[in-house]
Amino acid sequence: MTPSQWKFEDPPNVACFTTQAVVNGGKPILYVSHDEDDGAWQFHSGDDVRSRDAMILALEKIVQMDASVEELSDLPCGWVATRATPRSTWVRAQHE
Repeated sequence: MTPSQWKFEDPPNVACFTTQAVVNGGKPILYVSHDEDDGAWQFHSGDDVRSRDAMILALEKIVQMDASVEELSDLPCGWVATRATPRSTWVRAQHE
């Protein structure tokens, strides 16, 4: 991916939170959060997240795993996006 193709404002190597279930377990990304307090990105399967299952991955690696998350490159801080299945449309909402 060339820099001109990169859609996120954050650099490709920015650290993101995810889980072992997504990275090693093949679970789809169904929940994305762009945190209000620090601008961190989180990519989860929608299952409950336990700290022992947490992983940190570069944003570029997340995009390589699931290119559909590029649709969320303009997700504002303090917002989340969810979907029921990997083929479903992302639904955006302000984080409560």
